[in-house]
Amino acid sequence: MHSIRNFFCGQWSSTARLDDKTVIITGANTGIGKETARDLAKRGAHVIMACRDMAKAEVAKKEIIEDSGNENVVTSKLDLSDTKSVREFAELINKEEKQVNILINNAGIMMCPYSKTADGFEMQFGVNHLGHFLLTYLLIDLIRRSAPARIVNVASLAHSWGSIRLDDINSEKSYDTAKAYGQSKLANILFTRSLAKRLQGTGVTVYSLHPGVVQSELWRNLSTPMQMAVKVFRPFTKTSVQGAQTSIYCAIAPELERESGGYYSDCAPARCTRAATDDEMAQKLWELSCQMLGIPWD
Repeated sequence: MHSIRNFFCGQWSSTARLDDKTVIITGANTGIGKETARDLAKRGAHVIMACRDMAKAEVAKKEIIEDSGNENVVTSKLDLSDTKSVREFAELINKEEKQVNILINNAGIMMCPYSKTADGFEMQFGVNHLGHFLLTYLLIDLIRRSAPARIVNVASLAHSWGSIRLDDINSEKSYDTAKAYGQSKLANILFTRSLAKRLQGTGVTVYSLHPGVVQSELWRNLSTPMQMAVKVFRPFTKTSVQGAQTSIYCAIAPELERESGGYYSDCAPARCTRAATDDEMAQKLWELSCQMLGIPWD
């Protein structure tokens, strides 16, 4: 296992402890979110698993507590497809937590049939981008007060599949499931760049990343031929433990302390597409996101 991890992540590993630190991970009940939660719990963090499916979350929490010996792991209800749920979750955190040192925006859905969120947003854009944009906005004051702090946005190489369609952000004129997923992941990277600029000098740093092609439940919506293709490529894909390494790296690596706004893969800086470095588009996306969510975030 260790040699495979080294193949994907170089020699990066860390003994860093997170005692007295509070971490929020969205979608922490399955896949790389769960493995990220397990790793950070082993480092002594107070881990808040923000999940939609509370039954699954409870099972995962028990497993993580047993495995890490850290009792300070809790679950909390968060449905990113409903802004009311996002607001309720954030209100609870702002009331009950005195600090949030690391926010990992990990949850996501991939290539689902066309559907809309409770607020009428296209599901992939609504969950993967807007839900996390709103969550970050609602927690940003607490995160700033907790500095040094980090925000980690799990994006994907799939950002190259799509573009930001400002004139049809909800894919109402036409829907291509892969392009819509790509748009949402491109949005994650552009959000990271914009947020990093706004947080300069605050001690809060922001990172986006590609976890690798991970065998996980994200694939559940794929067609049968695509499922077959995934099986064929299985030797080249990562386990959830391997897939979580770059999230963990961005959350704790001391060498990233002075870096912000970058995109990472395999525990190292990575290249993203030209569209993912378009600051003009990033600003337009920021303004549109605020407008869609009805929030003032300059």
